[in-house]
Amino acid sequence: MHRTGHESSVARQSGLSLIELMISITIGLVILAAVAAIFASSSRSRQETERSSRQIENGRYAMQLLSDDLKVAGFLGEFDPSVLSIGGMALPDPCATDLAALRDALPLHVQGVDNGGAIPSCLSDVKDGSDILVVRRASTCVAGATDCDPFADGTPHFQASLCTPATGGTELAFSASTNAEYAANWYALDTSAGNLTRQRTNCTTVADMRRYRTHIYFVANNSTSGDGIPTLKRAELGGGAFSIVPLVEGIESLHFEYGLDTNCNGTPDVYSTDPTAYTPMTAHCAPFAALAASAAGNWRNVVSAKIHLLARNTEASQGHADTKTYVLGVTADGADNTLGPYNDAYKRHAYTSAVRLANPAGKRE
Repeated sequence: MHRTGHESSVARQSGLSLIELMISITIGLVILAAVAAIFASSSRSRQETERSSRQIENGRYAMQLLSDDLKVAGFLGEFDPSVLSIGGMALPDPCATDLAALRDALPLHVQGVDNGGAIPSCLSDVKDGSDILVVRRASTCVAGATDCDPFADGTPHFQASLCTPATGGTELAFSASTNAEYAANWYALDTSAGNLTRQRTNCTTVADMRRYRTHIYFVANNSTSGDGIPTLKRAELGGGAFSIVPLVEGIESLHFEYGLDTNCNGTPDVYSTDPTAYTPMTAHCAPFAALAASAAGNWRNVVSAKIHLLARNTEASQGHADTKTYVLGVTADGADNTLGPYNDAYKRHAYTSAVRLANPAGKRE
């Protein structure tokens, strides 16, 4: 069959020319580059949002951990440690693990090391320029109760007596008011259940046993060896030794101000970054109001604390330079405790909170 010229022309023009193909590829590449750029920008924004969220969460979590522990500092069940004096009037070693040393330290619900002070021997990899906090207390749950650890032989436990002459017993029927007497009759601190024999008010049932805790909070240079991530860690008293537990990554600096009650009404009258060095030294309140003024006496009068911490991202942010300065409380001479600028690529945020130490403060009201 005969084909017209028009039909032949259409058949010859099917497909794309090389120029058209090159133009199509170029347009496609431009569109693909734009999509890739949008995707990369979106990915960076998402990563920065995640970093910021982690930093905020880490800072708040670290503040919550410290606040919660300080709120129950000095808790010893039904026993009031204000009746105890401190052996030798010297500050106890926070890393001591023997029972005699732990009993001597009972009256000090908190203790600290200001920036630049001597680092306790049971700590390692401590970051320069940060404070150390010691919290002493009994567990708020009874050993063996639901959701509470069972009694662990070899680990210090505390027990308070409630057996009085009025309820038919003799444990509290003493008047010498010496530390040895209190230890023998008013409470027990021991690592063996067989030595925890104090009784409840019926003078028959064995009183509750609570895990005795010494927590030492500090900032370490690394989360794991050599990773360079500053981390809030805690040394925890166990059976004859302290174990170090990492708590929150990205906590770069930690500072405290301690509120001292100097007139025995349960409220802070003055704040100090280091009660050990605070002058004038103050005596403890009744029943040992005549106790000689000492560094230990200053720590006994701590009824509140201000927590200042600096949190940073664990990963650098591309194109960011941290030129800010951060104020974390005050220095020993009362000036602003200013940190930075760091001039690196890490984003940071400062957190501050005030905590009332309910147990020592409440006993003075």
